[in-house]
Amino acid sequence: MPVEFLNPAALEQSPFYAQGAIASGRLLFVGGQNGVTKDGVMLEGAVEQTKQALRNVLAVLAEGRAAQADVAMMTVHLAAEVDPNATYPAVIEVWGQHATPVTVISVVRLGRPGALVEVSAIAAV
Repeated sequence: MPVEFLNPAALEQSPFYAQGAIASGRLLFVGGQNGVTKDGVMLEGAVEQTKQALRNVLAVLAEGRAAQADVAMMTVHLAAEVDPNATYPAVIEVWGQHATPVTVISVVRLGRPGALVEVSAIAAV
């Protein structure tokens, strides 16, 4: 079932994110993905970790027979030292111009040592 993205005229309009989404049917929850390769190697730096975390999210979506257009919400946790603006080009490179609702949270640290970025998602499948 498709996701209907909401961008009320009363709110700021952005090409990078939607303000909300309505999803029905079955939901796929993508657990927090770090910038770790298949071999368990943590990539260096927030930009490379962001790219890999998003590639990991895409892999979970594909396994669940879903795609970016099915994602109703993403949450991005960034280590406190990471400037969110520095990661936006990495998001565009991997995720593209798909305006997904997103919440970005700055945290003291993440659960995996060396992790600077963690991305989770909810998709309708």
